[in-house]
Amino acid sequence: MKKNSFISKIAGNRILIPIVALLILAVFNFIADPSFFKITLGYNNLGNPVLSGYLITILDYGSELAILALGMTLVTAASGGQDISVGAAIAIAGSAMLRVLCGADGRAETLQTPIIVAFLIAVVIAMAFGAFNGILVAYFKIQPMIATLILFTAGRSIAAWINNNQLPIVNDQGFTVFGGFIPGIPIPTPFFIAAACVVVIMLVLKFTNLGLYTQAVGINESSSRLNGLNPEFIKFITFVILGICVAVAALIKVSRLSTINYSVIAKDIEMDAILAVALGGNSLSGGKFNMWASVLGAYVIQFLTTTLYKFNVQSDALPAYKAIVVIILVIISAPTVREWMGNMWTRMNEKKDAKEAKVNG
Repeated sequence: MKKNSFISKIAGNRILIPIVALLILAVFNFIADPSFFKITLGYNNLGNPVLSGYLITILDYGSELAILALGMTLVTAASGGQDISVGAAIAIAGSAMLRVLCGADGRAETLQTPIIVAFLIAVVIAMAFGAFNGILVAYFKIQPMIATLILFTAGRSIAAWINNNQLPIVNDQGFTVFGGFIPGIPIPTPFFIAAACVVVIMLVLKFTNLGLYTQAVGINESSSRLNGLNPEFIKFITFVILGICVAVAALIKVSRLSTINYSVIAKDIEMDAILAVALGGNSLSGGKFNMWASVLGAYVIQFLTTTLYKFNVQSDALPAYKAIVVIILVIISAPTVREWMGNMWTRMNEKKDAKEAKVNG
């Protein structure tokens, strides 16, 4: 019985879903082409050592998705809905950052403002738009997907307006570090940024009641209010935190190319962020969450994306494959399916115990 109890505990852990998905993808790639796991050490155009390979690509681009998954997990847990405007918000934050760095002249040879100042301004702007979404959801009681549809629709136009529809270019090699490599360190910088964000959010959840309050509001808003919580403020603050995550992701995005394409940057990234939360076994209707599972889910999504690209799947066909994953996750997460699986597991254990009792008797 102890063994069965242990297995049941493992099976009920949210992080099991992304781990299983990761193993399936790893086995598939190992069978199809073992070179998928090959990592080589080379040098970039500045002469700095860099690692390359499919796994490094997953580590690199999966990190910015992991950062977004942190905030999206809290928003989902508190509001029972998702923010579909994060891609547009990244465009706005990135555009504002470049405007501050380049000034009115989009081709300035030197930075007009220190990078940290430009980043902090982008953080404030992203938090403001997060607060806008949070107010609509928390205080005006608008369904999250509808509320964030406003920014989803208008965000990229706002981003283009900030720079007068021009494409500013940062001519400073130091700025490329955030989306590239730290000199002398062959591991992509976004991985270290993501690790720092994970550490910060974990410390916040450990030493504050944010995680507990978020889950309480998501599970039962009325009960949480009776227990002295302010559900509106909890929902509001989760959208603001997501805004901070958006600003960090924007820094990485615009740093990669030292410029911005308003219509392409972070396109469809909101779908990947939501899928990372779902793949982490977190309920999309709110309530309990596992932040580690969401982070792992983000890297699994990038693993899937990289695998599809490796097998020459067209970029416009990627959403179709990811939609299949969403359907599977939604079905698995459905209460009726979970209840059926639980009953099946119970019956299997009962039959096994009956056979053992018959043999021992």
